[in-house]
Amino acid sequence: MSKLVARCTLFATLFALGLSGAASAGTPTQGLGQSWPNARDVSLNPHYHAYRFLSHGITYIQINDSVGNTIGAVADAGGQFIVLPIGHEESVATPQEAATTSNVAAPAGASSVVYNDGSSTVTATPMTDGTTTLIVSMDSICTDPAACGSHSP
Repeated sequence: MSKLVARCTLFATLFALGLSGAASAGTPTQGLGQSWPNARDVSLNPHYHAYRFLSHGITYIQINDSVGNTIGAVADAGGQFIVLPIGHEESVATPQEAATTSNVAAPAGASSVVYNDGSSTVTATPMTDGTTTLIVSMDSICTDPAACGSHSP
């Protein structure tokens, strides 16, 4: 199966399970893709905003810059990530898919952790072309949420 077909199939499945249905009780799911969504900012870095949405067992993580521009977002269904078509999707890498940004840009600063829920981490790296690369990675199971920087939804 081609990468595009696999990505479209996974996106359709995630959409059917998560974005089209009702929210999990008590968890805000409105505003995905917006500059200032109806969700708590769970960022671990003051230069970014991180928002977590839960719906039907799927976690959606959105990262915005300091002024509210959406850099990128992913959906996580049990460790299977898909980059959402929000922000600069070409600048987002997951364990399943590499970022497709220009090979000309180089890191302009140190990478920093923006989000960590104990099972996944998002790091941001400013690039010389003015973009920011987001790298999503899976963590080992965290047994101490305070040490992992975990946030409740």
